[in-house]
Amino acid sequence: MVDVSRETPDRTDERLRRVLAATDLVVHEGVWCFRETPLSDPPALALPTLAVVRDAESWSALVPATDEDVDVERFGVFSFHFPSGVDNSGFVGWLATHLKRSLGTGVFVVCGSNRSRGGIYDYWGCPSDLLSDAVAAVENLRPAA
Repeated sequence: MVDVSRETPDRTDERLRRVLAATDLVVHEGVWCFRETPLSDPPALALPTLAVVRDAESWSALVPATDEDVDVERFGVFSFHFPSGVDNSGFVGWLATHLKRSLGTGVFVVCGSNRSRGGIYDYWGCPSDLLSDAVAAVENLRPAA
């Protein structure tokens, strides 16, 4: 279930820093891209594929980039699994805004759900050359233990 919090911006920041501290953060090795296929030709699902989404015209699979993936944007990817019962409402906007302000870059986010691991999880992508900076910015938001 999605929680909606009514709180001041300072309280939101405090809450989401605690949420961030409780998440399972994984930095995915390698360089990633979106490989597109026509709507009539869905991508084959394989273990390295992190996400598949579609619009009215095409499929888009988030996969490890290869030498054949020319003329596509290349991304570094990290992910969060949120623990069950934690109010993570506003997390995507909060963290995306922080990364834009601190690194000057936008991000993409693809969300999914795995109820056996607490529910919602997010894959985050940024330009591949900024991955280490993005992860450092995320780590700097975690409260000191």
